[in-house]
Amino acid sequence: MATLSELHFVLVPLAAQGHIIPMVDVARLLAARGPMVTIVTTPVNAARNTATVDGARTAGLPLELVELPLPGPQHGLPEGMEAIDQLTGHEPGMYIKFFHALWDLAGPLEEYIRALPRRPVCLVADASSPWTAPLCDRLGIPRLVIHFPSAYFQLAVHCLTAHGVYDRVDEMEPFEVPGFPVHAVGSKATIRGFFQYPGVEKEHQDALDAEATADGLLFNTFRGIEGPFLDAYAAALGKKTWSVGPTCASSSMVDDRDSKAGRGKPADVDAGHIVSWLDARAPASVMYVSFGSITQLTAKQLSELARGLEASGQPFVWAIKEAKTDAAVRALLDDEGFEARVQDRALLVRGWAPQVTILLHQAVGGFLTHCGWNGTLEALSLGVPALTWPTMADQFCSEKLLVDVLGVGVRSGVKIPAMYVHLPKKAEGVQVTSGDVEKAIAELMGDEPEAAARRTKAKEIAAEARTAMVEGGSSHSDLTDLISYVSELSRKRGHENSTTLPSAVAKL
Repeated sequence: MATLSELHFVLVPLAAQGHIIPMVDVARLLAARGPMVTIVTTPVNAARNTATVDGARTAGLPLELVELPLPGPQHGLPEGMEAIDQLTGHEPGMYIKFFHALWDLAGPLEEYIRALPRRPVCLVADASSPWTAPLCDRLGIPRLVIHFPSAYFQLAVHCLTAHGVYDRVDEMEPFEVPGFPVHAVGSKATIRGFFQYPGVEKEHQDALDAEATADGLLFNTFRGIEGPFLDAYAAALGKKTWSVGPTCASSSMVDDRDSKAGRGKPADVDAGHIVSWLDARAPASVMYVSFGSITQLTAKQLSELARGLEASGQPFVWAIKEAKTDAAVRALLDDEGFEARVQDRALLVRGWAPQVTILLHQAVGGFLTHCGWNGTLEALSLGVPALTWPTMADQFCSEKLLVDVLGVGVRSGVKIPAMYVHLPKKAEGVQVTSGDVEKAIAELMGDEPEAAARRTKAKEIAAEARTAMVEGGSSHSDLTDLISYVSELSRKRGHENSTTLPSAVAKL
């Protein structure tokens, strides 16, 4: 059999921050075991993650980024529009064009693989990159599918599909998820799978087919929080399944200062400045507020949030990406004097913040989050209770996991996805008032027994997360088994000594 250093994994994430960040983490974990690992993405996304990858290489890990130009302009996209967060504010048709451009990366990726002196032992594809499946079939390369939402979410979507719920209920009609390990109530609006939208029916079917034909499935999670959901999903699909996370709890990430600060893309503020500011605050006294890379609050909703934060009296750090593009938000911060009024107890970051660096600090005692799976795992892995504010996709399931299953979260009061509250009759997109914000912060950060219990539970889960990632832990063992499985699968398919691709397949 090939030695670990002779193995080569190619990883293909979706061109979205919430997917590339954990894929880079997975690449680091694999490379730390010895195999060569290549992350394939577009130039814009490669540039955003250069610092993290360079840090891994400096540490001696065999990890590289390969850039494939996105044929966006051929599909009507502006030059340089290569990531989903760049589509925010555009009409739905732009998203469809974006996915069509991504699907056209299959040709350049096949050319890259064919030019290698030795074929990869495995291609690990994002579940939202199913266009990789046909080329793996043509080239005879084992393929794994990795999911970056929670196993809770994936299982909920599967159960609703298998029981025909999506076909027989209205968009907002509440229902209990059938065949689910725990009691869970939702709606089509709050539990909807990726690509389950008009205009991307082909992409949805491609994703289902790619998962059904994969050689195995991965999740960025750990058994301590999602064991029943992982087991049920693996049984439902009949697939070998591994949990290899939470990747943000790996020692290589937590101990690497540069990787923490540049995680996802370079921060818009010096990490040292934030740390110094936090050093001056009492332990567990600061709220951290961030809505990730995609979610954009309306100016009216953001104003309500600002008033609630101010009224709470709690110290806070707020990453406000809207301040870079929205004149109304800048007016709130500057002309209306919000930043000046809270400057003695608040730090505002106008853009991207070094989130792991912040959440690791002992002064942080709460995280107001949109419940993206990366942020959810970071809160869980670092022992920070969450104030939940989901806005779309899998985020409502993350909220249910945090609040209802794990008992480490407090709801802000959001009921439906943000896309449904843009009409004037919905108060210009406002679901959560300033009073709601103030009340939820008091509940999360207060001294009541319930709040203390949440903090204790959060610390216990964080300890479990760290244990899962070290030798002997469940996720560490799963990664070991995955590498062994792929190596053996490759050997059985006659790849071990091959240096060329199947002669029956014409080179592009």
